[in-house]
Amino acid sequence: MKTLIWTFLLFTSISFSQTNDKYLLKFLNESELKSDNQLTNYLKYDFSNVWTQSPNEIIYGIIGTEHQRIHIKLISIEKNKNNQNEYFVQGKSWVKETICEFNGTILLTEIREVQEFHFGVDDEFKGKGIKKQGILIAEYKFNENTQQQEHSGVFKGKLYTKWYLSKRDQIVYDNIQSHSDGYSNNAFIGSWKSNSSGIEKICNWADRRVPNANEDFDIGVGEFNVSEKYISNGWLDVLLNNQVPNLNIKNNKKIKYKDWWK
Repeated sequence: MKTLIWTFLLFTSISFSQTNDKYLLKFLNESELKSDNQLTNYLKYDFSNVWTQSPNEIIYGIIGTEHQRIHIKLISIEKNKNNQNEYFVQGKSWVKETICEFNGTILLTEIREVQEFHFGVDDEFKGKGIKKQGILIAEYKFNENTQQQEHSGVFKGKLYTKWYLSKRDQIVYDNIQSHSDGYSNNAFIGSWKSNSSGIEKICNWADRRVPNANEDFDIGVGEFNVSEKYISNGWLDVLLNNQVPNLNIKNNKKIKYKDWWK
């Protein structure tokens, strides 16, 4: 484990479990980060587009220790003109038969630049004018609509996003290493707390991979895949689309993803 990453973890004063430490190192793809927080230097930029770039069918999430599938769609994100590190968010969640609107905020707390740029397979992005690369850390809180659903609650936690600064001086979603095994981005790691019962459950989602899931959950190597153990918790389409061998349920067609949030 690289010294500068551990320095970064200590400097942020975030209490990660060993699982969180391991995940964050994997998320960074072992990149070394500069030790100073550059947040004030990046407040002039708009990060809102980095959270809406990925197609919803590659955003995977879990809620509860049983890893019930949750779908999250961030529909609208707008930077607060009066507070440059805050973003207003509107979206929808979907668990089993329940779809619920939510609104809330993403609050940037840290911006860290990488020591050395990465340029993808065969350095395909080298010479493309990338000026800076790094990750952002933010706090999010999304409140589901209590008037719409009796099973509403509050999402709360930490967000980790990879970005780069283009030659046009714009913040861009960093998918340069998306062909690498285990690549993930926009990792929301936190919890959901019921408004009615007060029960709190783990709730994590991200692009392409589920962060901090059980070790037996994601059995994919190059791409995300789910163990048959969890098939009844909303993951059937993933197994079918990945054409899992010896799956008892037969289906010759890939499941088409619908725009459930519309």
